[in-house]
Amino acid sequence: HGKENVDSRHNRGRGGETTRFHTVNVAQPVRFSRKCPTGWHHYEGTASCYRVYLNGENYWDAVQTCQRVNGSLATFTADQELRFILAQEWDLEEKPFVRKDQRRFWVGYQYVITNRNHSLEGHWEVAYKGSTEVFLPPDPIFGTAMSENENVLCAQLQCFHFPTLRHHGLHSWYAENCYEKSSFLCKRSQTCVDIKDNIVDEGYYFTPKGNDPCLSCTCHNGEPEMCVAALCERPQGCQQYRKDPKECCKFTCLDP
Repeated sequence: HGKENVDSRHNRGRGGETTRFHTVNVAQPVRFSRKCPTGWHHYEGTASCYRVYLNGENYWDAVQTCQRVNGSLATFTADQELRFILAQEWDLEEKPFVRKDQRRFWVGYQYVITNRNHSLEGHWEVAYKGSTEVFLPPDPIFGTAMSENENVLCAQLQCFHFPTLRHHGLHSWYAENCYEKSSFLCKRSQTCVDIKDNIVDEGYYFTPKGNDPCLSCTCHNGEPEMCVAALCERPQGCQQYRKDPKECCKFTCLDP
């Protein structure tokens, strides 16, 4: 919030000489608003980023897609995290075979069938043992595309499009044939994202998203730390100018 224009004040110093004070861009504390790449939703409670992929893939292909973006199919550590997911607007495209008010996507659980006698019996497991604090879903609704030969089914989380249903946290869990194609939810750790939306590796210098393109910070655990700022003098010979929002000390002169 430092002054862009030169602010000159004339004060009498010792000996009667005039002292000129110039206020240049002064670095202020910055609130960093982005810890996820574009298209991802950030949740502070788990320091994680989430994204729904719309391209219909079977469970195993969805696992690989999430891994390519340094993530995994989402699992949940607490009810608050699940409520955050359910409350989001994921902008899911309409599918001709899905009711408009319901959305389903793969998540990182599998249902292991242990008994097929009179009714299906089994239990949920985490597909990939990544977290020590993961809650397991309740008894599922069994999908219509089940095969009698399959002993492992894959989890689909159903959320609702209507805001009133979404914000009340209503949802369902399905155990579905893993080779069915579906949208899916990826989860990854929060990361450093620079002012040009590039992902920054741990330990590297970068300019974080925010209002000051002259900050240089170190990426540590997805957070900008040890930031230093460059101070820019106004462009010479220019009365009116505009600062470039993404380039440090770059100005456009607006004089006629």
